[in-house]
Amino acid sequence: MDPAPDPAVVTGVFKAYDVRGLAPEQIDEPLARATGRAHTQVTGATRVVVGHDMRPTSPALAAAFAEGAAEAGADVVMIGLASTDMLYFASGHLEVPGAMFTASHNPAAYNGIKMCRANAVPLGMESGLAEIRDLVLEPRAVDGARGEVSELDLLDAYADHLLTLAPVAGGRSLKVVADAGNGMAGHTAPAVLGQVSGVELVPMYFELDGTFPNHEANPIEIENLRDLQARVLEEGADIGLAFDGDADRCFLVDERGQAVSPSALTGLIARRELAKDPGATVIHNLITSRAVPELVTSLGGTPVRTRVGHSFIKATMAETDAVFGGEHSGHFYFRDFWRADSGMLAALHALAALSETDLPLSELVAEYDPYPLSGEVNSTVADTAAVTAVVEAAYDGQEGVTLDRLDGLTVSHADWTFNVRPSNTEPLLRLNAEGRDRETMERVRDDVLALIRKGA
Repeated sequence: MDPAPDPAVVTGVFKAYDVRGLAPEQIDEPLARATGRAHTQVTGATRVVVGHDMRPTSPALAAAFAEGAAEAGADVVMIGLASTDMLYFASGHLEVPGAMFTASHNPAAYNGIKMCRANAVPLGMESGLAEIRDLVLEPRAVDGARGEVSELDLLDAYADHLLTLAPVAGGRSLKVVADAGNGMAGHTAPAVLGQVSGVELVPMYFELDGTFPNHEANPIEIENLRDLQARVLEEGADIGLAFDGDADRCFLVDERGQAVSPSALTGLIARRELAKDPGATVIHNLITSRAVPELVTSLGGTPVRTRVGHSFIKATMAETDAVFGGEHSGHFYFRDFWRADSGMLAALHALAALSETDLPLSELVAEYDPYPLSGEVNSTVADTAAVTAVVEAAYDGQEGVTLDRLDGLTVSHADWTFNVRPSNTEPLLRLNAEGRDRETMERVRDDVLALIRKGA
């Protein structure tokens, strides 16, 4: 029998959308076993699918979770090495709840668990994760027969499914550099992109290594794109793809070695999805460029704005039957992929669009990226609520300015907009600003930063 978990550790690692912490200091096999048992009890599952990434602690943690789920009576299907979107595929394909062991883009010392109900329905703190946490803290007895644990290889089925959703069938050959960051795209990209006729795949850091020897697997940080940018230029490639550690996010680099705004990729995919389903709803989170809702509206679709975070995006997609959703953080969600996010499917859409035109990527995405963006600027503050109130007071009542509190504070004007919101896990206030031109964006960014850092 495992010792009782430390309540402070449990409450600390159960976050808004997943479980995340140092491994094995905080997330160890007893915690994983207890979480597997609780997940089965909360979901009522008779069958569960479990995958894991390449971190050194992941296989043992996944096995412990499977033991706990089996103790609670569920049969467990172990799919082994997987990207997070491959786990979502498995959950939808098998119609069972799932768990993925990964800490995504976090450094090597971390690990975590992303859990879902059947068909990749998310489990967040407001939709079942709190109940799982509470059962880990105060276990409930299990009755009935123990489940069985088996193994199943779903890599080829995953790849085939993605290629039916976004076939790359244009007449143009493409040279594609893909940087897996030693993460799970090193496992999935050859299986998916290796099947695409006309694509010459140039691999970077495909060796699975959870110590991340080359750079952090977090492509939202520009320094982690440097190697890819240089390689695209060196190879004369048409496009560069950068994936995070669990490959559920994808970022693009154009033929000039310049990073492509995730909002621009959101617009590109929205156009493609609306062409298949005219008039459909498209979700965008509140730090996505205003160019996205403008485009969706111009194409006859319905844009719907939501909070940051995959559980909010997925819930809103379900409520509105949206065909697609995009986040400026590089997450892209698809109705025909069980409303789940997939970096690889986003990459396929980009390759398909590029293969259908003679334009270079920089020109193809230019129409989707008309407004300069600041990117996310983080400031360490002692009291995020108090500092946000200072910013709100400075703008409230200004002519032509509107404010809302959907997620943090969003302040909008015809010529600019910005959002400030607190981190869920750190004493940080995050600022994202946008303007009709670079001078306007930089002025607004700097004005707000001055308020934040004076209040900090």
